Amino acid sequence: MSEIASPDAKKEVEFQPYISADRSDIAELTPKAIVIGVIFGIIFGASNVYLALKAGLTVSASIPIAVLAISVLKRLGGSTILENNVVQTIGSAGESIASGVVFTLPGFLFLSANSHGSSYFDYWTIFTLALLGGVLGTLMMVPLRRSLIVKEHGNLPYPEGAACASVLIAGEKGGNLAKLAFQGVGFSFVYALLQKVIRLIAESPALVSSQKNKYFPSATLDGDITPEYLGVGYIIGPRIGGVLVAGGVLAWLGLIPLLASLVPADTIAAQLLKLGYITDLAKAGGPGGWNPATHTFANTATAIYRAYVRQIGAGAVAAGGFITLLKTLPTIISAFKESLSSLREGPGAAAPKRTERDLPLTFVLFGSAGLVLVMAALPFLPGSVLGRLILGILIVIFGFFFVTVASRIVGIIGSSSNPISGMTIATLMATCLIFIGIGWTGDIYQPMALCVGGMVCIAAANAGATSQDLKTGYLVGATPRAQQIGLMIGAVAAAVVIGITVKLLDTPAEALRAAGVEHMIGSDKFPAPQGTLMATLIKGLLSFNLDWQFVLVGVFLSITMELCGVKSLSFAVGAYLPLSTTAPIFVGGAIKGLSDFMATRKGEKVEESELGPGNLFATGLVAGGALAGVLVALLSVNDRVSNAMNSLSVEKMLGESLGDGGYQLLGLLCFSIMSFVLYRISRRPSEA
Repeated sequence: MSEIASPDAKKEVEFQPYISADRSDIAELTPKAIVIGVIFGIIFGASNVYLALKAGLTVSASIPIAVLAISVLKRLGGSTILENNVVQTIGSAGESIASGVVFTLPGFLFLSANSHGSSYFDYWTIFTLALLGGVLGTLMMVPLRRSLIVKEHGNLPYPEGAACASVLIAGEKGGNLAKLAFQGVGFSFVYALLQKVIRLIAESPALVSSQKNKYFPSATLDGDITPEYLGVGYIIGPRIGGVLVAGGVLAWLGLIPLLASLVPADTIAAQLLKLGYITDLAKAGGPGGWNPATHTFANTATAIYRAYVRQIGAGAVAAGGFITLLKTLPTIISAFKESLSSLREGPGAAAPKRTERDLPLTFVLFGSAGLVLVMAALPFLPGSVLGRLILGILIVIFGFFFVTVASRIVGIIGSSSNPISGMTIATLMATCLIFIGIGWTGDIYQPMALCVGGMVCIAAANAGATSQDLKTGYLVGATPRAQQIGLMIGAVAAAVVIGITVKLLDTPAEALRAAGVEHMIGSDKFPAPQGTLMATLIKGLLSFNLDWQFVLVGVFLSITMELCGVKSLSFAVGAYLPLSTTAPIFVGGAIKGLSDFMATRKGEKVEESELGPGNLFATGLVAGGALAGVLVALLSVNDRVSNAMNSLSVEKMLGESLGDGGYQLLGLLCFSIMSFVLYRISRRPSEA
C-alpha cells in the first residue's frame, strides 16, 4: 500500500481515508440505509441458506450489495458514500451468518438416535444460536479492529473489503474510475452467465492422471476458472497467492498420488463410510463415485481428499491458526491496553477522531458475559443449567480464538474462501476432548458439542465478513461505531429469516410426509454435506473413534512451514481447500506480479493504489462474478426457473462436438482471454 511505509522505515505515514476523519456532517447510519440494508440481508441470507444446503458452499454478498446500494439509493433521492457503506455492512451479516448456520446446525439431524439431536432442530434453537453467534462475531471484532484492520493495513489486504471500497469510491467519484470498475463488472457478469447458465465455458477444467498410472496415480491439476477468483488473486498479489497454491500442490500433486498408490479402494471407501460420506458400501455414490460392483472409484483423487486430506488440512489450519494467534497476541494485548486506557481517561479526555470511535470495551465485556448467561438460562438448548453455563464459557473462549484466526485468513484470501469448516472441526475436536476429560462421553452430550461448534462457526463466519466491512469502512472513512451497530442490526434480521428459511426448506411435501419422510435436509435435494461431516466427527470423537494420525500430520505440516520461515496459516488454508480454488487465485496473483515486473523493467511506476486501473478492473471481476453467482442461486430456488436455465445449456452439444477435452480447452481459452484483458488493463497509466 502506498500509504504505509515499509517495515524498515522509522516513521509510519498516517493513512488518509477517502472521507476525512474531520468530516462529521455526512449522513451515515440513517433509517433509509438501515431499512435497505436489512432487506438486502434478508434476501442474500435466504439465498445462501439454499445454496449451502444444496451444494455445501456460499457466496459473499458485500460487493453485490454495495453495487445495488449505489443504484437503489440513487433512485430514492440520493445517498452519501457512508450510507452506501452502511447498507452493505448490514446486508453482509445475513449471508455470513447463513453460511455458519447451515454448515453446522443441520448436524442435529444426523447425531446418534439416543442423543435426541433432531429434537433440537427447531426454529427457536436455530434462531438463538444464529443470533448469539452472529453477535459474538461482531463483539469480538470490536477490540480486534485496531490490531488487525488499522495496524496491519499494509500487511493484510482484505481483498473483498478493498474491492468493495473501490466500488463505493468509484461510484462516488464517477468519471473514468467508475467506468473502469463497472466495465469489469459487466465483463465478469457476462462471462459468469456464459459459464453458469449457458455453459459455454467449462466451470472447472481438470487434468487427472489415471488411478492405474504406475508412477503418478490420481494426480490432479484443476481450477474453477471464475472471474471472482482471478480478481481476488490480482488483489492479493503473487506472494500470498504463491503460498496458498503451494499447499494445494502438496495436497493434490503430492499427498493424494502417494495415498492413491498405497491405500486400496476398499479401505478408502470404508473411511468414507466412517465419516458419513457413504451410507452403505453396497450402494454406489459418495465422493469420487464409489462403484461397489468393481470396488473402484470414478475419481479416486476426490475420494482420498474427502477421506484423508481434509482431516490433514483441518489439523494444519488449527495449528496454523494457533501459531498465528501467538504471533499476533502482543498486538492484540496492545489494542486491549489502548481500549482500557481510554476508559480510565474519563469524560475529560479528548474525544477520539470520528474514524476511531468503536463501541466501548465495556459493551464487549458485558455483552460476552450476557451471552454466557443467556445460554445458561434458555431451557430449549441442550444440557442442564450448569452444562449450558460451561458451553457459554467455551463458546466465548473458542470464539475469541477463531474470530482472530478467521479475520486474519479473510485478510489474506477473502471471505468466500474462509475455511470455517476447518475451524469448526478444530473447535469440535477441542470441545470433545474437554468433554472426555470431564467424563461427558455419552450420546446425550453430542448436541451440546454441536452447540459449541455451531456458534463458533457462526461467529467465525460473521467475523470474516465483519473484517471485510471494517476494512471497507477504514478505506472510505466510515465511523466504526456506526458499522458495528449496523452489524448488530443485520445479525438480528438475519437470525429471524434464516431460521424460517431453514425450517421451510426442511419441511417435506404432503406426499413425502405420507411416505414417512420427516426432513428434506439430508435427502438428495438438500444433502447438507457439511452438517453430516460435523455430526460424524462428534460421534467419532466422543466414542474415541477419530483418526488423530491425519490431524497430527497437518499440525506438523504447519510447524514445518513456520520453521522454514513461511506463514503457516496461508499454506494450511491452501492444503485444506481444493486446488481448483487456489490455482485460479494464483493465476490472478501471477498477472499482478508480471504487470509489476514489466512496469519496473520499463522504469514505470508500479500500481499500488486500490484505484489503479488493474485493481479497479479486478474489483469489477469480483463484483460481477459474485452478482451473477447470487442471481443464479436465487433463480435456482424455483424448480421451474432452474429447469428453464438448464434448457439453455450448450454443454452437452459442445461435449459431443468437441469432445470432453475440447470443451475444457475452450474454457481455458476463455479464461486466458479474460486474464489477458486484465493484464492489458493493468498496464494502463493510473488516473487515481
